[in-house]
Amino acid sequence: MLEQILLFFISVVANIFSAFAGGGAGLIQLPVLIFMGLPFSLALATHKVATVALGVGATMRIVKAGHVNGRLVLFMLACGIPGVVVGAIFIVGVDDRLAQLSLGVLTLGLGLYSIFKPALGMHDAEKNRHLYGWLLGGMGLLVLGFANGALSAGTGLFATMWLVKWFGLSYKQAVAHTLIAVGLFWNSAGAVTMGIIAHIHWAWLPALLLGSLLGGFLGAHMAISMGSKWIKRAYELVTLVVGVKLIFG
Repeated sequence: MLEQILLFFISVVANIFSAFAGGGAGLIQLPVLIFMGLPFSLALATHKVATVALGVGATMRIVKAGHVNGRLVLFMLACGIPGVVVGAIFIVGVDDRLAQLSLGVLTLGLGLYSIFKPALGMHDAEKNRHLYGWLLGGMGLLVLGFANGALSAGTGLFATMWLVKWFGLSYKQAVAHTLIAVGLFWNSAGAVTMGIIAHIHWAWLPALLLGSLLGGFLGAHMAISMGSKWIKRAYELVTLVVGVKLIFG
């Protein structure tokens, strides 16, 4: 019971943070599962299933608020889901330590990038909405989909940043689209793939799913109604600490 309560609390915190910032649940939740004793592939499969509830909770809140471009969401699904499936299949055969090291490098790099981009996504600036822009944008989403399936942690925030940097969405707009496309549909594709080809630690899923659902809804509500400066600082601290721990731990 104590273990389930701990997992629920961690899941709520991780997914509030993720839904508010547009990604990052895996930066907290996945390393915790690894630190609690699960091998990387088992932790990833379990985390991937749990994050589907994040997408459900966040989507419930975002759809209620409106302001979502359905065509952009469909574009993200078409480009990203094939990458998710390939990435999930790829990671199962990778050595646990190598995968953990890669996750640490990705996490640390994400934190450093965030530190040096303090004004990212604060203003709308529509761009690259022509054929060439859509093609390159789709290739970027395909690569991010592969990373989502293979490493999971942080890829939601990379997708948010890609929408901001390449397509010119504001941070709030990018977060909303990322939570629906990545949080719900990319993660669902990864969960199904992982469920077929890898083992899942089912005993921990009830607490993780409930925490992800609640955290996703609350985090999406915060993203809609509040600014992001305070959570950005917390995010940078967590990514640096977790990244260093994964690399050297």
